[in-house]
Amino acid sequence: MRRISSRQNPLVARFRALARGRSNGDAVLLDGEHLVEEALASGVPLDVVAFADRDLSKHATLADRVERAGAEAVTVPDAVLAALSPVRQPSGVVGLATLAPAPLESVLNESPQLVLVLAGIQDAGNVGAIVRTADGCAATGVIATEGTADPFGWKALRGGMGSTFRMPIATRERLSTVTDEIRRRSIPMVAAVPRGGTPLRESDLRGPVAIVLGGEGAGVPAEVESSADWRVTIPMRPPVESFNVAVTAALILYEASQQRRHVLVR
Repeated sequence: MRRISSRQNPLVARFRALARGRSNGDAVLLDGEHLVEEALASGVPLDVVAFADRDLSKHATLADRVERAGAEAVTVPDAVLAALSPVRQPSGVVGLATLAPAPLESVLNESPQLVLVLAGIQDAGNVGAIVRTADGCAATGVIATEGTADPFGWKALRGGMGSTFRMPIATRERLSTVTDEIRRRSIPMVAAVPRGGTPLRESDLRGPVAIVLGGEGAGVPAEVESSADWRVTIPMRPPVESFNVAVTAALILYEASQQRRHVLVR
């Protein structure tokens, strides 16, 4: 197993570039043992995984699995690990993998559609949590429009806890392109709004549906809300006016899963 002892190694620059944000490539940064294990289990191609020298014995089995999957496993001292990892207190395992977004058309293909459209959700942690909930509640896909945090960025991947590897996700799509394609396929579009919509329990979510969730504070864009087939609201006790967008997604998706009679406990 190769050991990297210098922060000037070219590999460090690759990690640091992804920590700052992805470009147009399909490389992703996986922070933590859990994500690397989930990537292996999901068949996501790994490129290289770095292990802290001090924890190598604890991660020996994982390092062997990484190498058997065709990726490189390297060891690093704490100083180099700190440069590789995007967090202040590195877990001891950090890796690079290849994970491409899905085309918009394929995200909308599985029927009956239960698709989330993320319109301007800027917090990467919320995006990751929504992807995780979508996976757990048997949604058929997620579409992240322009202005939404990258679901394949390291923070969102960490929030998704591996669900990003299993869920069809389209990214960087123009909102107008998404809504036009949804209309073309005659999929009902529902806008999640904090007040004035149909109460969640009274909304029929059994058939194909695309649920639009707006950004923190701004909400669903006005042009989408006005053109939606209907609006859905989660009733709540005053003076609370709205829930966090990830909580909103979880409540709507869980209701949809129950109406569709999905068995969520395995």
